[in-house]
Amino acid sequence: MTKQFWINLPVKDINKSKEFFSQLGFSVNGNSDQVQVSIGDKNAAVMLFPESTFKNFTRHAICDTEQATEVLFSFDAESRTEVDEMAKRAVKAGGTLFGEPAENQGWMYGCGFADLDGHRWNVLYMDMSKIPRE
Repeated sequence: MTKQFWINLPVKDINKSKEFFSQLGFSVNGNSDQVQVSIGDKNAAVMLFPESTFKNFTRHAICDTEQATEVLFSFDAESRTEVDEMAKRAVKAGGTLFGEPAENQGWMYGCGFADLDGHRWNVLYMDMSKIPRE
């Protein structure tokens, strides 16, 4: 049975990406060959690899993140304030916001940012007490 799951991402500059995710407050470990970014209480693993290494694994072209989105990574926040803080950290670290912090559907508050390589991330605070009940 499957015991672990991790996500692999290509990056142009592994050291800059390592610094970016460190500035967001994630646990980051690794070297110039690969970096593990641990996210959340369960330490979801996102592995960063230089594009050439990633291409070797996949034997496929890498998505041009300026033209298309290959995936949206989402993680939760404990408060609206934490969403706002993450948006500020992402921009300060060199990322770009594609969705300013805002309320959605009356019970979610979130923002979207792109990392240095254009991979898209979504951070959400969900107020479960406000979820519409049918």
